[in-house]
Amino acid sequence: MKKIALVLAMMLAAWSPPAFATIAVPIGNRNVEQPPIPGASARRTHANKTTYEAKYRKVYALLKNDSRLRAKIKKVAAIYQIAPIHIVGAIVGEHTYNVDAYDRLQTYYVKAISYFSSNLHFAYEGEEVTAFVRRPQFSRCDSLSDSYDLWECREQVWNRSFRGKTVGGEKFPNNRFGAVFFQPYYAGQTFGLGQLNPLTALKMSDMVHKISGLPKLDVKDPNEVYKTIMDPDLTLPYVAATIKTSIDAYRRIAGFDISQNPGLTATLYNVGNPEERAYALKAENKRRKAAGQSEKLPEENYYGWLVNDRLAELKTLF
Repeated sequence: MKKIALVLAMMLAAWSPPAFATIAVPIGNRNVEQPPIPGASARRTHANKTTYEAKYRKVYALLKNDSRLRAKIKKVAAIYQIAPIHIVGAIVGEHTYNVDAYDRLQTYYVKAISYFSSNLHFAYEGEEVTAFVRRPQFSRCDSLSDSYDLWECREQVWNRSFRGKTVGGEKFPNNRFGAVFFQPYYAGQTFGLGQLNPLTALKMSDMVHKISGLPKLDVKDPNEVYKTIMDPDLTLPYVAATIKTSIDAYRRIAGFDISQNPGLTATLYNVGNPEERAYALKAENKRRKAAGQSEKLPEENYYGWLVNDRLAELKTLF
């Protein structure tokens, strides 16, 4: 009996629960036609007297003609254990539907330097964000130390307790936390090669510090934050970290492996909040299963649709 017990104990010690099953999302678009493009993107493109195709061609040319940039992308992708095409997809999507790419990479470096002399503040109506997050509504976030968890918590509090509401007689905009407090020039503004929002950069600060060894960002130093997202050598790790976070969230929460579908990672790069969206998809699939329906796969938006649609051409860059 002792021998049997010993064998059973050894078997139990060697056994580990099976890994969480994930469904690999196939390459390509789930939508036959491109989903609707937001009006703001259309108006911006029309105002600049250009077209989406022209903007796509411009950013594609930047990537194709600059072997140093492609080498940087490939190196950063390897460090963050993602395929380079995910970073390319994010860059292409942003510069097709957001702002035109600069013709030369050097322009981004020049722009980055200019932010050292700017007088920037992360504030709304004169109230610095560092003071705003000391309000009692944010107290549940105080115990969080990781930059992603901390700023994600604060963004959720903003959405639940302040966005579009009147609090203590003060009316707050029905807009994103990042647009209200972290874009001192005008709402909706993003910067640099990856068109990062400063709030996203602050979320990714600890991961980038841990993996790439870059200094942690400080919300009290907006100039350094803006310089980081404008400098290609500094911003690319943040782009990669943002994408890696989305891939990990969908695998861990919703049970989907989206690492082979650059259109999906580009979509999440565009819309943000990957964990919240992964939980929503998980809940929807739970309802579908209970109703005897098939599981719904993650779907691309207009931005990710373009990336998947042009995937063959984009892959020739590497």
